[in-house]
Amino acid sequence: MRALLPALALACLSACTKPPVDISPSPTGASARSLSLLRNQLTARIAAEAGADVAVWYQDLAGPDTLDIAARTSFHAASTMKVPVMIELFRRVDARALTLDRTIRLENSFASIVDGSPFKLTPTDDSDAQLYTRVGQDVPLRLLNDRMITRSSNLAANALIEFLDAKKINATAHALGADHMRVLRGVEDTKAFERGMNNTTTARDLGALMAAIERGNAASPRSTQLMKEVLLRQEFNTEIPAGLPAGTPVAHKTGSITATLHDAAVVYPKSHPPYVLVILTRNIAREQVAQVLMADLSRMVYAFAVRDSRPTAKASR
Repeated sequence: MRALLPALALACLSACTKPPVDISPSPTGASARSLSLLRNQLTARIAAEAGADVAVWYQDLAGPDTLDIAARTSFHAASTMKVPVMIELFRRVDARALTLDRTIRLENSFASIVDGSPFKLTPTDDSDAQLYTRVGQDVPLRLLNDRMITRSSNLAANALIEFLDAKKINATAHALGADHMRVLRGVEDTKAFERGMNNTTTARDLGALMAAIERGNAASPRSTQLMKEVLLRQEFNTEIPAGLPAGTPVAHKTGSITATLHDAAVVYPKSHPPYVLVILTRNIAREQVAQVLMADLSRMVYAFAVRDSRPTAKASR
């Protein structure tokens, strides 16, 4: 019976968790007018990029303010799907099904979800080529998660998805309110891509996951704190962080594929409540153009978020 406890705890985590309920009141009065002005600013800046398809989700985590611009539109998730992978990993830790110090053999061979045929990743196409030097070795889950988030390692992501099971990762995302997110597979499964079998998300779905991490709903308090610490060490900071005052802490995860660039973040302004900001973009051929657009949108949202001197307790980092 004792040996069954981890499995039972894990099953309860997956099946018994209900999506967080948003009980915040709707913005009214001056706040609603300010949000309307912000929406006009954001939509005008987006419209300046001909042909760009952009979604924005903003949520004040200490008040009623939210802003939705195409936030329920589905996008290829790119590497933002690594957020629910991390959440699932830490929930397994909470269920005592594993520890972060557990090692798995790192291999560069994965099975296509189409027919099970093997495929490999190429270091030159991965933002973290260094991890490939560990292929064939036993690597701790903690290291794989860190490289998956901070360097967006595709090799680490595929290893974790294979170990954790994409179906269970997908179910966890849905349980946390990311109802329309779809996590099907690892990265570079060409056969699946050609058949349209892709990982997808909406800005609102990613926002739900980032809010769940910040609020401690995604897993245990210790696990959500550890997740935030990893997200705060993100090494790619040319999107949402680029529009913020220097030194502003940002817990976030980026994602990119051809003509597609995303960023999902919790921003911690000095002396103001934290907020969630998710920006998804596609149909922008030059990455630098998308980066400038996203930084501009981030700058506008930050100015709105700190528009007054609302006092706040210090958020945990």
